[in-house]
Amino acid sequence: MLLLLKSIFMGIAIVAPIGPIAILCINRTLKYGFLAGAITGIGVATADGLYGCISGFGLTFLSNFLVSHQFIIRVIGGILLCYLGVRAFFKAQISDSVKSNKKTYTGDCISAFILTLTNPMTIIIFIGVFAGMGVGSTYTGYTHAIIIVAGIFLGSLLWYLILSSLISILHKKINTGIMRWINRISGIIIVAFGIFAITAFSK
Repeated sequence: MLLLLKSIFMGIAIVAPIGPIAILCINRTLKYGFLAGAITGIGVATADGLYGCISGFGLTFLSNFLVSHQFIIRVIGGILLCYLGVRAFFKAQISDSVKSNKKTYTGDCISAFILTLTNPMTIIIFIGVFAGMGVGSTYTGYTHAIIIVAGIFLGSLLWYLILSSLISILHKKINTGIMRWINRISGIIIVAFGIFAITAFSK
């Protein structure tokens, strides 16, 4: 139980810093409500869980492949960020009623999953996390690795559920004009992150 709790807190610590995906989650929650933000979080948590599996179960070949091809992977992620940022900017109009849309929600989950996967530096973070938590020394065997992966998944998901809940409450207290500008600004920030992802490793 202690290992699971430590892993949950570690999962929160990994995703808590505000980055492009967090801003995207905020943007979607403002536009479509809590469920859109929560489903975005599921996509992120699933990708984090996958990276956790790669690190925890010693899939060295795959982790080396991701790191060695990080330039093209980051370019793909950067292009996707730019697309989502431009889309957010030009679709800044917010409807008073949030409508359910299965296709939108599926896309929210998939895009968040892909964006998280296209940051190969995440694999390095997870390798450090597993080493720091004593996997292979204090903790041995697949059982401990499974507990840590599950904890990281739950921590990542919990953070995005909390973030979506808070933004959803804020959504009800901000008028449409202000939210439109928030979405435009967040769109610009997401594009900036995308451009940085594309150019950061090109020098």
